Amino acid sequence: MKVIKGNWNTLLSNYEVLNILQNTKSYKKQMNQLATITYQTIKYLEDTPCKKQNPEKIHEFLKAMEPIKLTKAEKLTLLNLCPTTLVEIQLMVEESEERLSEEEAKTVLQIVANLRDEQDAEQET
Repeated sequence: MKVIKGNWNTLLSNYEVLNILQNTKSYKKQMNQLATITYQTIKYLEDTPCKKQNPEKIHEFLKAMEPIKLTKAEKLTLLNLCPTTLVEIQLMVEESEERLSEEEAKTVLQIVANLRDEQDAEQET
């Protein structure tokens, strides 16, 4: 894998990292450190919520999150970790108690729950 133009300001979701690594052939062909790290990273990410995500669901999630004033990094963290409690949101969103009302925090939980529910429904079919 070779980086042609590095853009260090771009944030990647776990889904995007998993997709890139799964499409990388180097870890399948060679047995070296890079192949081991790639394999272990894929195995880890396959046990996270990103395994069930897709570009459409991510787009819907980000669209639903637009009215809530969060940074890109905070939205990415919520997408990657899919919190289930208000306490988890407090840990992921800096100064959440000052920046988010209780209603907004519950809305975030509902948006994340909808993302998880849609992913679970797709798994069952």
